[in-house]
Amino acid sequence: MTKTNQPFTDTDKLRRRANQQLAQQQSSVSGIEMDAKKLLHELQVHQIELEMQNEELLVAQLEAEASLERYTELYDMAPVGYLTLGRDGAILQTNLKAARQLGIFRSQLKQQRFSSFISVDSLPVFNDFLSGVFVGRTAQNCELTLLPVDRSPMLIVQFEAIANDDDQTCRVILVDITERKVNEEKLKLANLVYQAIGEAIMVADADNRIVTVNPAFTELTGYSLQEAIGQSTTLLKSGHQNEAFYQIMWHTLETTGHWQGEIWNRRKNGETYLEWLTINTVYDDQNKVRHRVAMFSDITDQKHAEQTIWQQANFDSLTGLPNRHLFYERLAQEMKKSRRVGLPLALLFLDLDHFKDVNDTLGHGKGDLLLKEMAQRLLNCVRNTDTVARLGGDEFTIILAELQEQDSIERIAQDILYQLTKPFELAGEIAYVSVSIGITLYPEDTDNIDVLIKNADQAMYAAKDQGRNCRHYFTLSMQEAALTRMRLINDLRHALAERQFWLAYQPIVELKTGFIRKAEALIRWQHPTRGLISPADFIPVAEATGMIIDIGEWVFREAAQQAAQWRKHHDDFQVSINKSPVQFQKEGNGHLAWFEYLRELGLPGQSIVVEITEGLLMDAGTLIIDQLLAFRDAGIQVSLDDFGTGYSSLSYLKKFDIDYLKIDQSFTRNLGPNANELALCEAIIVMAHKLGIKVIAEGIETREQCDLLMAAGCDYGQGYLFSRPVAADEFEKLLVAG
Repeated sequence: MTKTNQPFTDTDKLRRRANQQLAQQQSSVSGIEMDAKKLLHELQVHQIELEMQNEELLVAQLEAEASLERYTELYDMAPVGYLTLGRDGAILQTNLKAARQLGIFRSQLKQQRFSSFISVDSLPVFNDFLSGVFVGRTAQNCELTLLPVDRSPMLIVQFEAIANDDDQTCRVILVDITERKVNEEKLKLANLVYQAIGEAIMVADADNRIVTVNPAFTELTGYSLQEAIGQSTTLLKSGHQNEAFYQIMWHTLETTGHWQGEIWNRRKNGETYLEWLTINTVYDDQNKVRHRVAMFSDITDQKHAEQTIWQQANFDSLTGLPNRHLFYERLAQEMKKSRRVGLPLALLFLDLDHFKDVNDTLGHGKGDLLLKEMAQRLLNCVRNTDTVARLGGDEFTIILAELQEQDSIERIAQDILYQLTKPFELAGEIAYVSVSIGITLYPEDTDNIDVLIKNADQAMYAAKDQGRNCRHYFTLSMQEAALTRMRLINDLRHALAERQFWLAYQPIVELKTGFIRKAEALIRWQHPTRGLISPADFIPVAEATGMIIDIGEWVFREAAQQAAQWRKHHDDFQVSINKSPVQFQKEGNGHLAWFEYLRELGLPGQSIVVEITEGLLMDAGTLIIDQLLAFRDAGIQVSLDDFGTGYSSLSYLKKFDIDYLKIDQSFTRNLGPNANELALCEAIIVMAHKLGIKVIAEGIETREQCDLLMAAGCDYGQGYLFSRPVAADEFEKLLVAG
C-alpha cells in the first residue's frame, strides 16, 4: 500500500510545484503586464511630448523662414545700397539698390571689383579706406564718386563699411548723397553770390527791421552790417518821394508780394542817388510774411547815359531840334490828338534855297551857323505847342497842331518867308538865303502819315518850281501827278527786260554837201497799254531812280551794233549817244566795258559820239574829268548838247576837249534874217571854229533856217527839214537815197 500511494504523492508535489511555479509565473506576467502598461503609458506621454516639440520646431522653422524672407525682402528693397566686399574689394553680394547705383544687373556683378565703378579722383580714397576697415575692424565712412556702367549721371555716395568676424569680408552701406551735395554746392554758391553780387541786398523781417545785408549794400550805402542790422527799412529814405508814392508801393507789396521800380534814396554821407529797387516777400507755412528781400543798384549814371542816348537818338545835334525819328513820333501823336479833339493840323515842309552856295563859298562851318540861326528863327515864328524839326541837311518840318483857324497857317508861312530873307550874320560874314515851303493839311488832304509827308514834300517842290522863296499848298492834281509817276516807275522797272524799248535815229546832215554823216540815237518806249511814252516823261524818272544806268548800257550796245552795220558801207559814219550825268557819277569805270565792246565789234572809237550837257561840266570833278579824258584817248568824240541854254561858259570849252557844239533848237526855231537869234548863232559858230570845234544846229524845220545857218558857216544840221527820228530800217533807206 505504501508502495502504491508513493507515485501519487510525488505527482501531487510536482503539481503543487507546478502550480506554484505557474502562480509565480502568472504573478510575474502580471507584473510584466503592469510594467508594460506603465511603459506604454510613458511612451505615449513621451510621444505626445515629442509631437508637441515637433510642432513647436515646425512653428519655429516657419517663423525663421518668414523672418529670413522678410530679411531678404528688406535687404533687396532697402532704400540704400548694401554690399559684401572681400578683402581685395571684390563684390561678393549686393542688394538691388546697390546694383542700380552701380548701373548694372546683379548677375553681372559676380567677382567684379568695386574699384571699377569708382572715379579716378576717388580711387585713392577708396583704397586707403578699405585697408583701414580690415585693420581697425571698426565702422568707417568716406565719400566716393561713382561712375555707373549704364552711363547714367555720376553719383556721390557715403561709403560706410564694417569688417565681418571672418576678417576676410566686410559689410558695406551705400547712401546716395548726390542731391544733398548738389544742394550744399547750391547753398555755397548762393552764399558766394550773396557776398559777391554787385547788387545790394537787404533782408528784413515781418516788422520791417533789417536782418542782414551783403557787402554790396555797405559799398553802395556806406552803412556796415553792424550799423544796418536792427534798423528800420526807412534807413535809406531820401524824402524825394511823397507819401502817395509809398502808399502805392506798399499796397502792391501787400497784395502781390512783389514791387519794383525807380526810387531816390540817401547814402550814409547824405548823398542822394537813384536806384532800381526790387522787393520780394517770403512767406511761412501759414502764408504770413516771414521776410522781405530787397535788391537794388545805383542807376544814377545809367539814367544820365540813357537820357544822353535818348537825346542823341531824338534830337539834331547841330540845331537841338527834334530829328526825323522824333518828328515821326510827334506827327503820329498830333494826328491822334487831332482826331480826338476834332481840330485839323498843318504840316509844313521847308527847304533852303541855294544853301549849297553858302557851303561852297563860305565853308561848311558857316553853313552850320546859318542852320542854327535858321532853327532859332523858325522857333520864334511858331507857338510853343508846335513842333519844329530838322530832317537833315537843309530840310526842316513844322507841325502846326490844333488849328482853331486856318488863317494862322498863312500868317506863320508869310512870317517865316519874311524872317528868313533877313541877312544872316555868320561870324563876320553876311549871307542871304530864302526858303521854299510846302503845306498840306490833315485830315483834309489825307489821313495817312506817310502820304501826308509826301504831300508836303511835293508841295515844297512845287514852290521851288514857282521860283523859290514862296509857299505852295498841296493840291489833288499834285497827288495825281505823284501817282502817275509811281506807276511810271513800276512800269519802267520791267520795260527793259520785256523789250519795250527801241531806238530811233535822226539824221545829222553835213550842210555843205547835203550828205548824212551822222545820226543821233534816240530812245523810244513803246508801252504795251499806254502806247508811245515821251523820253521827256520817263528819262528824268530813270535818272532819279538810277535805272538810267542799265538803260544807258542797253542804248550804247544797240547803237554800237547799228553803227557797225552802217559803217560797212559808210566808212566815216558816226552815231551820237546821249549819256546822262547820272551815268558819269555812278558808273565810275563803267566806260571801260564800252571800249571792250567796241573792240569786239571791230569798231574804232570815232564811230561813237557821246553827247553831254553843260550842267555836267559845271559840276565836273575828278571822276567826270577822268572819264572824258578816257573817251578822248579811246577816240570817242564828245558833243556838248543844248549849248546856250544852260550854264554856258567859255572856260568849259577851254578846259575840256569838246568836238562838237549843238546849238539848241530854241535859237533856230525863230531864226530870221534880222532876228537876234541869228546874231547869237553866228557868234556861237565863230567862237566854236576859233576853238577848233564843229557846230551842229538842232531844230531846223525850214529851208530859210538852213540857208541862214549855212551862210553863217554852220557845219551840220539836224531837224524835221531833213527827217524826223525814224526806226533803223527807215534810216537805212535815207542813207541809200543819199
